[in-house]
Order: sequence, then structure tokens, then C-alpha cells
Amino acid sequence: MRLHYLQHVPHEGLGYIRSWAEERGFSIDGTRLYDGERPPARLDYDWLVVMGGPMNIYDVDRHSWLSDERACIGRSIEEGKVVVGVCLGAQLIADVLGAAVTRNPQTEIGWFPLHMTDEGRRHPLFAGFEDGARVFHWHGDTFAMPVGAIRLARSEACENQAFLYADRVLGMQFHAV
Repeated sequence: MRLHYLQHVPHEGLGYIRSWAEERGFSIDGTRLYDGERPPARLDYDWLVVMGGPMNIYDVDRHSWLSDERACIGRSIEEGKVVVGVCLGAQLIADVLGAAVTRNPQTEIGWFPLHMTDEGRRHPLFAGFEDGARVFHWHGDTFAMPVGAIRLARSEACENQAFLYADRVLGMQFHAV
């Protein structure tokens, strides 16, 4: 299996996702968008992981690569890849799937409990995840639920914390460090 990741800033790499993937024998490579690298033109990977960053999805004037990144995400979804987004990555995926990304009623920064929905508690992806577990949040925007997606989690300050689309596209607003 091959995993490719899109990284927006030097300090938001794969983290534990790398350890998880290496333990399962994935080969890993990535695109450092902040260094001027372009998203891959050939989708010769099985998984695409889209990391977080301090920018917003609508900051195309300051980060022109956001347009190419959206196209890469869209092609990956269309071609049946597993796609995982963390924070900004989840917002980009939601946007590509046609859901609005807007300011959240309040900025959510810090360690706060995550609450699973009924669907989240039943889904195998979150089988070992304790309801009310404290996870890290650092965002001012949020995504609406993409049509056809399942809401998996929420928090006090943000109704949409995680979604699953087509059983292979996962968006997580929070950071499960």
C-alpha cells in the first residue's frame, strides 16, 4: 500500500499517522506545499492524507496551491482512493464534496472533549475511541456536512467534528495527537 500526504506547513506533518502506516507496511511520500511542491499529477497511491495548517480554504490569493490541492483531492475521491483529512484537510475535503466551509460560531483552541454520535459509536473506525476523550482543537472555521456523509463526532463548540463519506473518505476537524 502507498500513502501520499499533502503538508501545508513544516510543523504539521503526519505525526502518529506515519507510525501507524509504517507498522502496516505502507510506503510513504508527501508533497510539501509550503516549499512550492505541487500535488502529484499521477495518483499512484492508495491513500491520500491531507494535513492541517493555519490558513483557510479560501486563502487562494496567498496560497495559490490550494486550487491544485482541491483538484488532487477531487480526483483522488473520484478514483476511489482512501482520503483522510485533518483540520484544514477535512475542510478542504468537505469543500470538494460541495459542503460549505464557514466561520465557526466560536474559535476552538485547546484540549476539549469529543462526543461521538450514535453512528460514530457504532462505526468500526471509532470502535476504540472513548466518548468524551479530550482531543486537540485549533480552528476558527468549520464545515457543513457533505451530502451523503455520516456525522461521526461533535464537540460543545463545533457541531461537525468528523464525517465519513462513501465509507473511505474521512474528515476530522480535530487533531487526535
